[in-house]
Amino acid sequence: MELTTVWFVLIAVLWVGYFALEGFDFGVGMLLPVLARDDTERRVMINTIGPVWDGNEVWVLVAGGATFAAFPEWYASLFSGFYLPLLLILLALIVRGVAFEYRHQRPEAAWQGWWDRAIIVGSFVPALLWGVAFANLARGVPLDADHEFTGSLLTLLNPFGLLGGVVTLLLFLTHGAMFVALKTDGDIRHRARALAVRLGAVGAVAAVVFLVWAQSLTGTAVSAVVFLAAAVALVLGIDAARRGREGWAFAGTFATIALAVAGLFVAMFPDVMPSTTDAAFSLTTTNAAATPYTLKIMTWVAAVFTPMVIGYQAWSYWVFRKRIAVHHIPTAELAHR
Repeated sequence: MELTTVWFVLIAVLWVGYFALEGFDFGVGMLLPVLARDDTERRVMINTIGPVWDGNEVWVLVAGGATFAAFPEWYASLFSGFYLPLLLILLALIVRGVAFEYRHQRPEAAWQGWWDRAIIVGSFVPALLWGVAFANLARGVPLDADHEFTGSLLTLLNPFGLLGGVVTLLLFLTHGAMFVALKTDGDIRHRARALAVRLGAVGAVAAVVFLVWAQSLTGTAVSAVVFLAAAVALVLGIDAARRGREGWAFAGTFATIALAVAGLFVAMFPDVMPSTTDAAFSLTTTNAAATPYTLKIMTWVAAVFTPMVIGYQAWSYWVFRKRIAVHHIPTAELAHR
């Protein structure tokens, strides 16, 4: 296998990991005003992702860095053409990260309320815009002979792109509800499980429409199989949630997101950024790649450090695997001493 193909697969794996892991983070953040009935329950929800949310964001940082190093032409065209959506995502992630750190610094309800809103908005914006961005990436965008994006923001806000945003939003909400059901106990656990079933049913309809549409635009026989597996995983996950099997339910939504993202990359290959202006202007794994020497050095570095990072993150999840309930949360007075 050529190194260009190896790095396309590695970058796809990084995005799969990011969406499958950060997806439930976004879902939990967006569901704060829906599932939590008081501040204690909001703290329970935030604590479920507190030990892992920043680690989950490492995946997108590495994906961006790997794209810059392995496919500089792809990076340049992507980040210039998608500049405004990516900037909004970055700002939302910054605000969200600050909110997690500052929310507990003062006991006043107004203070915590503003940071809760920051978490909600900071989770909603990326959940929506990542879907818009990747839908357009799979569909193709207008590129000229110099591989420069010739469209505008409105070009990206096409029906297929907007549907992609709705799908990621619904899937992340479902994924987040599944995670809350898996990681909590008591009333909030039961409310989260019931909500996950309802959200999953709506998300399944939107996801099937999107995946069928994506398959008709750029799909291959392999991507069709992957998309079908994603749909089956979602149905099985919803059924597991309905039966109270939270672990299997979460595994179902995890697999759904992972397979759906993987399917989009499979459908694109060997393109990395298809051109709707002229197929000859498309960026591919060949014409967008760095030099063979650069790819060789990167491969050795990835072979050494990737297992270490994955191992550390897996260990973190294992350490913080237990459920959290309201009685585990200290009173406000103790929390701010």
